[in-house]
Amino acid sequence: MSMPRRAMKELGLQACCLRCDESDVVGSQRCKSCISHHRNVRELIATAPADDELLQFAKELVVMTASPHRHDHDEVHGQVLLEQQRLAAALITATPLPTSEEVGDLFAAQRNTEKANIIRDVANQNPWKDSAPEVDVATKIGQNAWSDAEAEASIAHHGARTIPSKPIAKVDRSDRIGEDLELTDRIHAAVDAQSVPKELAEDMETLGFETRQRARKELKDAISNLDEILDDDLDF
Repeated sequence: MSMPRRAMKELGLQACCLRCDESDVVGSQRCKSCISHHRNVRELIATAPADDELLQFAKELVVMTASPHRHDHDEVHGQVLLEQQRLAAALITATPLPTSEEVGDLFAAQRNTEKANIIRDVANQNPWKDSAPEVDVATKIGQNAWSDAEAEASIAHHGARTIPSKPIAKVDRSDRIGEDLELTDRIHAAVDAQSVPKELAEDMETLGFETRQRARKELKDAISNLDEILDDDLDF
Protein backbone atom coordinates (compact mmCIF):
# COMPACT_ATOMS: atom_id res chain seq x y z
CA MET A 1 0.00 0.00 0.00
CA SER A 2 1.37 3.39 -1.03
CA MET A 3 0.92 6.82 0.47
CA PRO A 4 -1.60 8.67 -1.78
CA ARG A 5 0.16 10.98 -4.23
CA ARG A 6 -0.80 14.65 -4.21
CA ALA A 7 -1.82 14.53 -7.88
CA MET A 8 -4.17 11.62 -7.16
CA LYS A 9 -5.70 13.51 -4.23
CA GLU A 10 -6.34 16.49 -6.49
CA LEU A 11 -8.04 14.13 -8.94
CA GLY A 12 -10.20 12.75 -6.13
CA LEU A 13 -8.87 9.23 -6.80
CA GLN A 14 -6.58 8.70 -3.82
CA ALA A 15 -8.42 5.42 -3.15
CA CYS A 16 -6.40 3.88 -5.99
CA CYS A 17 -3.12 4.64 -4.19
CA LEU A 18 -4.42 3.09 -0.97
CA ARG A 19 -4.98 -0.21 -2.80
CA CYS A 20 -1.82 -0.08 -4.96
CA ASP A 21 0.95 -2.67 -4.51
CA GLU A 22 3.67 -0.39 -5.95
CA SER A 23 6.59 0.49 -3.69
CA ASP A 24 6.10 3.74 -1.85
CA VAL A 25 8.56 5.69 -4.00
CA VAL A 26 7.57 9.17 -5.11
CA GLY A 27 7.96 9.85 -8.84
CA SER A 28 8.21 6.23 -9.97
CA GLN A 29 7.37 5.42 -13.58
CA ARG A 30 4.34 3.43 -12.53
CA CYS A 31 3.00 6.40 -10.50
CA LYS A 32 3.49 8.75 -13.44
CA SER A 33 1.71 6.37 -15.81
CA CYS A 34 -1.14 5.86 -13.37
CA ILE A 35 -1.60 9.58 -12.74
CA SER A 36 -1.63 10.32 -16.47
CA HIS A 37 -4.23 7.63 -17.14
CA HIS A 38 -6.47 8.66 -14.26
CA ARG A 39 -6.25 12.32 -15.27
CA ASN A 40 -7.67 11.39 -18.68
CA VAL A 41 -10.40 9.33 -17.05
CA ARG A 42 -11.32 12.14 -14.68
CA GLU A 43 -11.50 14.66 -17.54
CA LEU A 44 -13.76 12.28 -19.46
CA ILE A 45 -16.06 11.92 -16.44
CA ALA A 46 -16.10 15.67 -15.75
CA THR A 47 -17.19 16.48 -19.32
CA ALA A 48 -19.75 13.69 -19.51
CA PRO A 49 -23.14 14.64 -21.01
CA ALA A 50 -26.06 14.67 -18.61
CA ASP A 51 -27.86 11.89 -20.50
CA ASP A 52 -24.97 9.42 -20.26
CA GLU A 53 -26.09 7.27 -17.31
CA LEU A 54 -22.86 5.26 -17.11
CA LEU A 55 -20.58 8.30 -16.86
CA GLN A 56 -22.99 10.01 -14.46
CA PHE A 57 -22.75 6.94 -12.23
CA ALA A 58 -18.94 7.10 -12.51
CA LYS A 59 -19.10 10.76 -11.51
CA GLU A 60 -21.07 9.88 -8.36
CA LEU A 61 -18.47 7.22 -7.48
CA VAL A 62 -15.65 9.76 -7.85
CA VAL A 63 -17.50 12.17 -5.57
CA MET A 64 -17.84 9.41 -2.96
CA THR A 65 -14.20 8.33 -3.11
CA ALA A 66 -13.02 11.96 -2.93
CA SER A 67 -14.87 12.44 0.40
CA PRO A 68 -15.54 8.95 1.81
CA HIS A 69 -16.32 10.24 5.30
CA ARG A 70 -19.33 12.14 3.93
CA HIS A 71 -20.86 9.16 2.16
CA ASP A 72 -19.95 6.11 4.27
CA HIS A 73 -23.62 5.78 5.28
CA ASP A 74 -24.47 4.72 1.70
CA GLU A 75 -26.28 1.38 1.71
CA VAL A 76 -24.38 0.02 -1.30
CA HIS A 77 -20.89 1.55 -1.09
CA GLY A 78 -20.70 2.34 2.64
CA GLN A 79 -18.49 -0.59 3.63
CA VAL A 80 -16.00 0.11 0.83
CA LEU A 81 -15.79 3.77 1.84
CA LEU A 82 -15.22 2.79 5.47
CA GLU A 83 -12.43 0.44 4.39
CA GLN A 84 -10.87 3.31 2.42
CA GLN A 85 -10.81 5.43 5.56
CA ARG A 86 -9.23 2.58 7.56
CA LEU A 87 -6.51 2.20 4.94
CA ALA A 88 -5.80 5.93 5.04
CA ALA A 89 -5.72 5.95 8.86
CA ALA A 90 -3.15 3.13 8.86
CA LEU A 91 -0.67 5.41 7.06
CA ILE A 92 -0.94 8.20 9.63
CA THR A 93 1.64 8.23 12.39
CA ALA A 94 -0.13 8.31 15.73
CA THR A 95 0.67 11.38 17.82
CA PRO A 96 1.79 10.37 21.32
CA LEU A 97 -0.35 11.61 24.18
CA PRO A 98 1.18 14.36 26.33
CA THR A 99 2.74 13.29 29.62
CA SER A 100 1.43 14.46 32.98
CA GLU A 101 4.49 16.71 33.32
CA GLU A 102 3.74 18.40 30.00
CA VAL A 103 0.12 18.94 31.00
CA GLY A 104 1.21 20.42 34.32
CA ASP A 105 3.68 22.76 32.60
CA LEU A 106 0.93 23.93 30.23
CA PHE A 107 -1.46 24.76 33.10
CA ALA A 108 1.33 26.55 34.97
CA ALA A 109 2.15 28.64 31.90
CA GLN A 110 -1.52 29.56 31.47
CA ARG A 111 -1.80 30.61 35.11
CA ASN A 112 1.26 32.86 34.78
CA THR A 113 0.03 34.50 31.58
CA GLU A 114 -1.87 37.71 32.18
CA LYS A 115 -4.75 38.02 29.76
CA ALA A 116 -5.69 41.41 28.36
CA ASN A 117 -9.00 42.79 29.57
CA ILE A 118 -10.33 45.65 27.45
CA ILE A 119 -12.88 46.78 30.03
CA ARG A 120 -10.40 46.70 32.89
CA ASP A 121 -7.29 47.97 31.12
CA VAL A 122 -8.72 50.41 28.57
CA ALA A 123 -12.32 51.40 29.19
CA ASN A 124 -12.28 51.56 32.97
CA GLN A 125 -10.51 54.80 33.86
CA ASN A 126 -11.88 54.91 37.41
CA PRO A 127 -9.05 56.17 39.63
CA TRP A 128 -10.29 53.90 42.46
CA LYS A 129 -10.55 50.68 40.41
CA ASP A 130 -7.65 49.10 42.31
CA SER A 131 -8.30 50.50 45.79
CA ALA A 132 -11.17 52.29 47.54
CA PRO A 133 -10.98 56.08 48.00
CA GLU A 134 -10.14 57.67 51.34
CA VAL A 135 -12.99 58.12 53.82
CA ASP A 136 -13.28 61.90 53.34
CA VAL A 137 -13.26 61.56 49.54
CA ALA A 138 -15.93 58.83 49.66
CA THR A 139 -18.07 60.99 51.97
CA LYS A 140 -17.86 63.93 49.59
CA ILE A 141 -18.79 61.74 46.64
CA GLY A 142 -21.83 60.43 48.51
CA GLN A 143 -22.97 63.91 49.47
CA ASN A 144 -22.73 65.12 45.88
CA ALA A 145 -24.52 62.05 44.53
CA TRP A 146 -27.39 62.27 47.02
CA SER A 147 -27.90 66.00 47.24
CA ASP A 148 -31.49 67.22 47.53
CA ALA A 149 -31.56 68.43 43.90
CA GLU A 150 -30.23 65.16 42.54
CA ALA A 151 -32.62 63.11 44.69
CA GLU A 152 -35.65 65.14 43.63
CA ALA A 153 -34.72 64.82 39.95
CA SER A 154 -34.23 61.08 40.33
CA ILE A 155 -37.61 60.60 42.05
CA ALA A 156 -39.41 62.82 39.54
CA HIS A 157 -38.27 60.76 36.57
CA HIS A 158 -38.45 57.34 38.22
CA GLY A 159 -40.66 55.00 36.18
CA ALA A 160 -41.41 57.63 33.54
CA ARG A 161 -42.09 56.27 30.07
CA THR A 162 -39.87 57.46 27.24
CA ILE A 163 -41.85 59.40 24.63
CA PRO A 164 -40.21 59.21 21.18
CA SER A 165 -39.88 62.39 19.20
CA LYS A 166 -41.08 60.64 16.03
CA PRO A 167 -43.84 58.05 15.50
CA ILE A 168 -42.53 54.49 15.22
CA ALA A 169 -43.94 52.63 12.23
CA LYS A 170 -45.13 49.07 12.71
CA VAL A 171 -42.97 46.33 11.21
CA ASP A 172 -44.54 44.21 8.48
CA ARG A 173 -43.83 40.57 9.33
CA SER A 174 -46.04 39.03 6.65
CA ASP A 175 -43.04 38.03 4.50
CA ARG A 176 -41.16 36.34 7.36
CA ILE A 177 -41.96 32.70 6.69
CA GLY A 178 -39.24 31.37 8.96
CA GLU A 179 -36.16 29.35 8.04
CA ASP A 180 -35.66 28.73 4.32
CA LEU A 181 -34.88 25.01 4.44
CA GLU A 182 -34.16 24.76 0.73
CA LEU A 183 -31.62 27.58 0.94
CA THR A 184 -30.07 25.95 4.00
CA ASP A 185 -29.61 22.67 2.12
CA ARG A 186 -28.04 24.49 -0.84
CA ILE A 187 -25.57 26.27 1.45
CA HIS A 188 -24.54 23.02 3.17
CA ALA A 189 -24.17 21.30 -0.19
CA ALA A 190 -22.01 24.17 -1.49
CA VAL A 191 -19.76 23.95 1.59
CA ASP A 192 -19.35 20.18 1.15
CA ALA A 193 -18.46 20.70 -2.53
CA GLN A 194 -15.45 22.84 -1.62
CA SER A 195 -13.48 19.73 -0.58
CA VAL A 196 -13.53 18.13 -4.04
CA PRO A 197 -11.76 19.12 -7.29
CA LYS A 198 -13.22 22.13 -9.08
CA GLU A 199 -14.38 20.07 -12.06
CA LEU A 200 -16.57 17.96 -9.76
CA ALA A 201 -17.71 20.74 -7.42
CA GLU A 202 -20.89 21.57 -9.32
CA ASP A 203 -21.98 17.92 -9.54
CA MET A 204 -21.02 17.36 -5.92
CA GLU A 205 -23.14 20.35 -4.89
CA THR A 206 -26.14 19.15 -6.91
CA LEU A 207 -25.84 15.61 -5.55
CA GLY A 208 -25.48 16.87 -1.98
CA PHE A 209 -28.51 19.16 -2.32
CA GLU A 210 -30.69 16.41 -3.76
CA THR A 211 -29.57 14.00 -1.04
CA ARG A 212 -30.44 16.48 1.72
CA GLN A 213 -33.81 17.27 0.13
CA ARG A 214 -34.62 13.57 -0.20
CA ALA A 215 -33.64 12.90 3.43
CA ARG A 216 -35.73 15.87 4.59
CA LYS A 217 -38.76 14.58 2.64
CA GLU A 218 -38.35 11.08 4.10
CA LEU A 219 -38.20 12.56 7.60
CA LYS A 220 -41.30 14.66 6.93
CA ASP A 221 -43.20 11.61 5.64
CA ALA A 222 -42.10 9.58 8.66
CA ILE A 223 -43.34 12.28 11.06
CA SER A 224 -46.63 12.51 9.14
CA ASN A 225 -47.12 8.76 9.39
CA LEU A 226 -46.34 8.90 13.10
CA ASP A 227 -48.96 11.64 13.59
CA GLU A 228 -51.54 9.48 11.81
CA ILE A 229 -50.71 6.50 14.06
CA LEU A 230 -51.03 8.65 17.19
CA ASP A 231 -54.35 10.08 15.98
CA ASP A 232 -55.69 6.56 15.37
CA ASP A 233 -54.66 5.52 18.90
CA LEU A 234 -56.47 8.49 20.39
CA ASP A 235 -59.71 7.49 18.66
CA PHE A 236 -60.06 4.31 20.72
